[in-house]
Amino acid sequence: MVTHDSGAGATHHHQPPSGFIWKYIFSKDHKVIGIQYILLALVSVFLGMALSLLMRIHLAWPALKLPFFTNGGISPEQYLALLTMHGSIMVFMVLTTAPQSGFGNYFLPIQIGAEDMAFPTLNMLSFWTTFLSLCVLTAAFFVREGAPIGGWTAYAPLSGIPSAGPGQGPGMTLWILGIAIFCAASLMGALNFITTTIDLRAKGMSLLRMPLTVWAWFITSILALLAFGVLLAACLLLLLDRSVGTSFFIPGGLYVSDRIVEHKGGSPLLWQHLFWFFGHPEVYIAILPGMGVTSHLLATFARKAVFGYRAMVYALCGIGFLGFCVWGHHMFVSGMSPYSAFAFSLLTMSIGVPSAIKTFNWLGTLWNAKIQFTTAMLFALGFVSLFVSGGLSGLFLAQPSVDLYFHDGYFVVAHFHIIMGVAAIFGMFGALFFWFPKMFGRFLSEGLGKVHFWFTFIGVYAIFMPMHWLGMLGINRRYSAFEAYSPAVQAQIMPIQKFISVAAAVTITAQLIFLFNFVWSLWRGKKSTELNPWHATTLEWSIPSPPPFDNFAGVEPVIYRPPYEFSLPDMTEDYLPQFVAPERVARGSGK
Repeated sequence: MVTHDSGAGATHHHQPPSGFIWKYIFSKDHKVIGIQYILLALVSVFLGMALSLLMRIHLAWPALKLPFFTNGGISPEQYLALLTMHGSIMVFMVLTTAPQSGFGNYFLPIQIGAEDMAFPTLNMLSFWTTFLSLCVLTAAFFVREGAPIGGWTAYAPLSGIPSAGPGQGPGMTLWILGIAIFCAASLMGALNFITTTIDLRAKGMSLLRMPLTVWAWFITSILALLAFGVLLAACLLLLLDRSVGTSFFIPGGLYVSDRIVEHKGGSPLLWQHLFWFFGHPEVYIAILPGMGVTSHLLATFARKAVFGYRAMVYALCGIGFLGFCVWGHHMFVSGMSPYSAFAFSLLTMSIGVPSAIKTFNWLGTLWNAKIQFTTAMLFALGFVSLFVSGGLSGLFLAQPSVDLYFHDGYFVVAHFHIIMGVAAIFGMFGALFFWFPKMFGRFLSEGLGKVHFWFTFIGVYAIFMPMHWLGMLGINRRYSAFEAYSPAVQAQIMPIQKFISVAAAVTITAQLIFLFNFVWSLWRGKKSTELNPWHATTLEWSIPSPPPFDNFAGVEPVIYRPPYEFSLPDMTEDYLPQFVAPERVARGSGK
């Protein structure tokens, strides 16, 4: 059998801080900070889902009276405010925060054999800055005129003019400040991740011995470092336009709210270029960690080595690089040169190459495998399904002539929700079911997890697949009601809208199953009595659950082999961890 004593030498052991405040609130322990990020994202995702449910109810039953709204109904401006805050909270506080800052903070140091992140104090400051950004962002609900109505993209010039509409005054200012603060927090986190990965790897942990999860978090950190700096600068320039009277994004001659705007020389397209230079890498900031987790889970529960490990690493790097070359495909309708559009279209299509490599390698990992259908594995398989489905619809939007028609419609909503939103969330669910026993010493309920999976998997397809049909009909994605369409068109689209809204309500309700499972399992879940219950191969499974304060209790780990050594022919067990010394490996006839 495989023994879990690596034979590494002892170094030194650090004691955890005493006192509740320094141990759990202002903690510098990367594991506590990771859990704080996950809990922040958990609160944010339920807030974001509540906003989306309000929108879906209004779209299906626009005459329905709802509490807390003026005259009992949602006005077009209130609908746009819900849309803006839903998108902002989900993109920044959930999709950016949980996969990278949450799970990455907790597991990257352990998987590379480090005691903590390179800069623990900066790590703590990064979380509390993120928390501050959430507070500032949500404060926009409570100021005069309410939340902004400009969408999560906050397109100029309207976002730069406080008198442009309801919510564009104090609410828009708070939105910009919240996003700018979030950018600063993300930059601190990115520097920490990059430094930790480069400098703190254990002996024997070469770059090509790192788990694919670490590679994904590392590349995501590089993307965040380059992208959030641009968005931070753009937010500062937009604040100057609003408060000081500069004209970075506001042209002259605008007539807004019955008066001429006193600006001149600005370019609204400059905001689009800056925003989407951040915005498209943000797609990969959200989904790359999910790719790493999915690769990790597929290998573990297929009991096979990752098919083409090096190709997977190079594909991650390729996706990260090309992600900075394609921002222009979000601007095909802006009047750009056809030559520029052709270049951006070609580069966008080229991202399909590393994406296809990853997909085929996932399928290769599953081929002829002894698959264990745990809940974590189901979410990993769901990730692959959603990634392929969302990626295929992206091929249409990469064509300028097709995008001109689809751009303002529901086709785009369906595409980015599947590829960026739901796929990334499936990666988070898979990670949580896999690592929950390591983090808390107990298992999530597999039975409840599988019920939750099937409701969610079927539900998201029921929500977003019909949206493609609405997009092909030319239905505008920003309308709060559809009186502008002919009765014949309304007769076509309203049954679809009602179906989507019912599916959304069922799917959102199903998340209460997960919430109950999460809270119940913290206190009553089955205890993890094995050191390595999943028979995995990476370094986090060499230490107790939950891990000690300094991870390895003063023992410096040593890495002897690549990750994902499964089903070796001359082994008595079907897995060989990275941390087991060669002289301690028990060999036999194999299984």
